[in-house]
Amino acid sequence: MRRNHNGEPPAPDRLSRLPLMARKRKVNGINLCEQSYRKSAKIRLEEFWSVFHKEDTVLVCINADPDSLACAMAIKRLLRYRVKYIAIAHPNEVTRLNNLAMIERLKIPLEKLNSVKISDFTKKIIVDSQPDHLPAFEKISFAAIIDHHPISQEWEAAYVDIRPDYGAASSMLVEYLRAANMKPSVALATALFYGIKVDTGDFEKESRLADGISFRYLFDIANRNLVRKFELTDLRRSELKYFSAALNELQYSKGRFYTHIGRVRSPDVLVIIADFLNHVSDIDWVLVSGIYNDKLVVIFRCDGYRKSAGKLASRVFGHLGPAGGHKGAARAEIPLKALELTEYDINTQTLKRLTSRHMK
Repeated sequence: MRRNHNGEPPAPDRLSRLPLMARKRKVNGINLCEQSYRKSAKIRLEEFWSVFHKEDTVLVCINADPDSLACAMAIKRLLRYRVKYIAIAHPNEVTRLNNLAMIERLKIPLEKLNSVKISDFTKKIIVDSQPDHLPAFEKISFAAIIDHHPISQEWEAAYVDIRPDYGAASSMLVEYLRAANMKPSVALATALFYGIKVDTGDFEKESRLADGISFRYLFDIANRNLVRKFELTDLRRSELKYFSAALNELQYSKGRFYTHIGRVRSPDVLVIIADFLNHVSDIDWVLVSGIYNDKLVVIFRCDGYRKSAGKLASRVFGHLGPAGGHKGAARAEIPLKALELTEYDINTQTLKRLTSRHMK
């Protein structure tokens, strides 16, 4: 048994705080992932590199968002001179303006997964996700899996590194780059910096010291003005009309704001308006709703102090469809059929009626 400097076994609570990471083990000749508590960044890097050969063509698969985009860029850098060709593919439609701005300004080369011939690639990598996270990934045989989300099952792969206690996969990739003595370019550092900011919620979400160390390392390399531009780019000019509708419909009652906007181009605009209204002083709750794809989408915001937006969303709409979230932010998406209402039956007063009886 491993012992500490006093000759005593390590305390269980100390072991529970050690960083989680997946390593592979063989069962009947198949590589499966299991948790390893001690492995240096250098060893992980060498094991990752050992999977690939000079003649390999590599496809990096992502569900495109800031963290995964940054990780894919970092993997391209790590394998640049070690394989023949690398492409990045994603199955999802990129619609958020922040993400589109990041892709455009950092010139990230992307392909749609359904336009790529998977068999043309000798090795496939999935990063910031796992094969069962999206149907498009399920039939692909991955040589490497790198992620920070909870492990959903044991994976057959030559290389697995899953660390659920990390706030961002970008933090993990920074460790790979540093172990390889590769200083990231300004573009790559900017992407990784933004990826960590987004996935840790500016370190307001669950994260660990390793995220902070990676973030600090990138701080003086990244173009922080460009990151700020990504963060601020979240509205189209054509969507300003929704602000006008929200303010015209706005109702105030007992420290709560209610507003129903009607049909929207994207639920993202409801989130932006809810966050905007949440800046107003003396407001305990903000509820913003709209119609999208024949669903009533409701965005909940509160200060999270002695109240929970997630619990309220679940109480009000959980029996009708997907509803829940965190203490300060939540969301519900309810088919209009389940409400037995048409979009023309729903207004701000309806939103208030549906929700206020569940609020203290």
